Amino acid sequence: MNFIVKTYKFLFYISQSYSFEILRPLQREIQNAGHTVSWFVAGDKVNKKLFIDSEEVLANVQAAVAFNADAVFVPGNQVPNFIPGVKVEVFHGLEWKKKGHFKIRGWFDLYCTHGPATTVPFKQLAQKHQYFSVKETGWSKLDPLFTTKPLDYKNDSDKTRILFAPTFSPSLTAAYELFSEIKNLSDKEEYEILIKFHPKMAQDAIEQYLAVESNSLKVCQEEGVNELLQWADIMISDTSSIIGEFSLLNKPTITLNNSQPGNYLIDIKQPNELQAALKLALKPSANLRESIAKYAKDLHPYSDGLSANRILNATLELLKNDSKKAKKKPLNLLRSYKMRKFLGYWKL
Repeated sequence: MNFIVKTYKFLFYISQSYSFEILRPLQREIQNAGHTVSWFVAGDKVNKKLFIDSEEVLANVQAAVAFNADAVFVPGNQVPNFIPGVKVEVFHGLEWKKKGHFKIRGWFDLYCTHGPATTVPFKQLAQKHQYFSVKETGWSKLDPLFTTKPLDYKNDSDKTRILFAPTFSPSLTAAYELFSEIKNLSDKEEYEILIKFHPKMAQDAIEQYLAVESNSLKVCQEEGVNELLQWADIMISDTSSIIGEFSLLNKPTITLNNSQPGNYLIDIKQPNELQAALKLALKPSANLRESIAKYAKDLHPYSDGLSANRILNATLELLKNDSKKAKKKPLNLLRSYKMRKFLGYWKL
């Protein structure tokens, strides 16, 4: 007897270039399972040159609607409800401390969380709202992290490798306050410094560092970060989501005024404390190493490279049981109007 296996159509809704690292492991899982994937770019902040020839990119919002996806994966916090398909939030970062991370905006049917730190609060919110479900899957972006080779950048050097990765948010970023200290570190013979800015970082901050590039300090223009995380011995940051990713490799992070500093961080309050913090990071105590490991387990306990597979399976389960939801999503009239205006789509 021949059994017909149902296949599904999936849409990737993206608005930033960092989405490629997040969604490509999921794309492989979907295609290996015999399903179809198309991409839709919202806005003008995605570098379309990063698409590869084999990837199907829909030309406009009308094509995205006509694609009639069964599910839409979103590494952001909004997606138009007029595009067909159940909406799946896969998140754009691990950092849950930033304002709005647990804000429910009424867009999503499924939240694919990364670990207990986010699963527990979202499950509490699911009980309250009753129109979405939560499944702990891990983060697809991290599937290749543990096997990625370090960036091929002065890997024969015996200098300490520092990755400076500040966030873009004006109220949280350390980019401006730490400029002089980072520059001073680059003048010392014992350090190699690479700088990775968030895609939304203010241009004046980027240009400030570009102006002082040297043999020991370089601003990375590459889109990916896994190679950088493997390369670095120590990271300097603030409240960036990249801190969580680095912690999963059991490496120490120095932060300037982290919004919720924990004992897994070496948090400083003033830029001139950076030198002393580096000494602590170079020889982390047993307590610090234990705290980093505990934080990583709570944040993202998966290192098996199967998070994308879990996301796909959670979505397939949702598609089979979507009609069993206790409540429908809210109408979201104002947000929906703004999305229609943003995308120029007015059909009902």
